[in-house]
Amino acid sequence: MHKDMLKVFIGYDPVESTAWHTMAHSILEQSSRPVALVPVNTANFKQFFSRERETKQSNAFSISRFLVPYLADYQGAAVFFDCDMLLRCDIAELFTVLDEQPDKAVYVVKHSYEPRDDIKYLDTVQYKYPRKNWSSVVVWNCAHPANRVLTADFVNSATALELHRFTWLDDEQIGELDVRWNWLVGEYDDPPEDVKNIHWTVGGPYFHEYREADFAEEWFTGNRRMNYCQQRELDSSSDK
Repeated sequence: MHKDMLKVFIGYDPVESTAWHTMAHSILEQSSRPVALVPVNTANFKQFFSRERETKQSNAFSISRFLVPYLADYQGAAVFFDCDMLLRCDIAELFTVLDEQPDKAVYVVKHSYEPRDDIKYLDTVQYKYPRKNWSSVVVWNCAHPANRVLTADFVNSATALELHRFTWLDDEQIGELDVRWNWLVGEYDDPPEDVKNIHWTVGGPYFHEYREADFAEEWFTGNRRMNYCQQRELDSSSDK
């Protein structure tokens, strides 16, 4: 793959397929560089990922997201996003963090919060744990030696705690992203005007009960653009 190609992995869950496609479209229509979009879809990973989904996992890609360095063959950089997001800027901006904070293994928004609700979308339990949502947006330095531990076997067997808390890394190997890259709707108040990536972590506006969430109209607008198809104008004098 050419060095200028941006590798972008987005978690895929069939219960919210519309979210994946809308997020992907928001990336495509604004990127100044070529992008390779990869769905993190466990249905496609059966040859190397056999881990059963646990009841505490709120989405289908809760664990498989940590396969990104493996899928990238431990080369170059990549980014992972949850699907319940909408990008508002050129994704190339996100990759500049690798030069601004060189030699880190990953770059995340280091959220420090406790969820306000006990239940989120589709009546899923909202668990509270340290470093929650750090793994929902990750810029990966796939070539970093510390990420070599993330083999398919390791991701199949490691505990959720080990993975979501990035315990295979030393703290100084974890770089930091501005909170604007992972703005948690429903958890944070008073969003700045220049939020770069909206994250409906409690429930996206495509779920009926969250249709009035912050930034919901932006998601619906993005969804309409994703579904757009230009049509031939019909001659009003012709039969319809």
